[in-house]
Amino acid sequence: MALVQSSALCFSAIPSNFRPSSWSNRLSSSLDSRSCSTVKASGLTSTPSTPPSFRFSSSSCSQPGKVSASAQGSPETDESSLVVCFGEMLIDFVPTINGLALAEAPAFKKAPGGAPANVAVGIARLGGSSAFIGKVGEDEFGYMLADILKENNVNNEGMRFDPGARTALAFVTLKKNGEREFMFYRNPSADMLLQESELDLDLIKKAKIFHYGSISLITEPCKSAHIAATKVAKDAGVLLSYDPNLRLPLWPSAESAREGILSIWDTADIIKISEEEIGFLTNGEDPYDDNVVRKLYHKNLKLLLVTEGPDGCRYYTKEFSGRVKGMKVDPVDTTGAGDAFVAGVLSKLAEDLSVLQDEKRLREALSFANACGAITVTERGAIPALPTREAVMDALLKAVA
Repeated sequence: MALVQSSALCFSAIPSNFRPSSWSNRLSSSLDSRSCSTVKASGLTSTPSTPPSFRFSSSSCSQPGKVSASAQGSPETDESSLVVCFGEMLIDFVPTINGLALAEAPAFKKAPGGAPANVAVGIARLGGSSAFIGKVGEDEFGYMLADILKENNVNNEGMRFDPGARTALAFVTLKKNGEREFMFYRNPSADMLLQESELDLDLIKKAKIFHYGSISLITEPCKSAHIAATKVAKDAGVLLSYDPNLRLPLWPSAESAREGILSIWDTADIIKISEEEIGFLTNGEDPYDDNVVRKLYHKNLKLLLVTEGPDGCRYYTKEFSGRVKGMKVDPVDTTGAGDAFVAGVLSKLAEDLSVLQDEKRLREALSFANACGAITVTERGAIPALPTREAVMDALLKAVA
């Protein structure tokens, strides 16, 4: 069992008038004044499987589930290059010391995360226009996450808040090489309970790119909401971007994960996968064999990307393919590196989709994305480590100097 500082997590009801002004607010009385000392692996609390359905606005918080304008809002966004990210947003707890098992870690750093939310913030940090659609608990962490998006210039009007389920948590162990192992707390968590009726369809239709993962496909009602959202985007002519982001512990079985991930494979225009995911999806075939990778290239796909960590990435289109080398750094925490890479790619494509047809410009965009991922692994946590455009350009200049 893992301890956070000298005590562990024990949740109580959050006052209805709680509205944190900044994500940097530390765990307050609902966490640190309790005597509870352990986290049970079975979940955080007992929650109803189907909480009430409701809509949210930024103008009122007089009813359960609504959020005040201080936490939810729409920054000035360029709809001509808007990237809407759909899925989970949660809290990562990252050990302050690398190379230890969860039970051995003396303390954890609280860091906002969740792959789609990471991408949304990453794009905004790079100067792009982004929005996030997903569900969090109507609790201290949920409002904190809404604030984080707003403070990072991400449109969070598509967020929903569930009074019957908590915001998801993930404890992330860091091995000596910076690679991760996860322990999730979802029983169920609010992100799993987003309903189709709660989707902001107008926001989806405004997007130039709609980005998502596979975690939102694991359970209902979020699975149906996910499928409905991608259909709305497709029908509106929006480019679909898919990063499976395999997290096996969250799926009932390896086979259900494989089937779930591949069930929406052929609808995506852009897919980003890792070497590990290629091996998983092809039942152990060689992820370095181009013929194996090409098996995953469906007829309507515009771009298939394979990330190789510090070694960079490979790219495949109908017309060309190749490899772009990575940027060497000393890794501290690889959490969010793939999301930073995706943010880098999508920020470039949102500016000009014709990059997909120009190999030289695509390679430049991928060099930029590789640098985004490299910078992110030099700090702990995902969102806190995502770079600005200036930081990426500086790193690229130093790399060629």
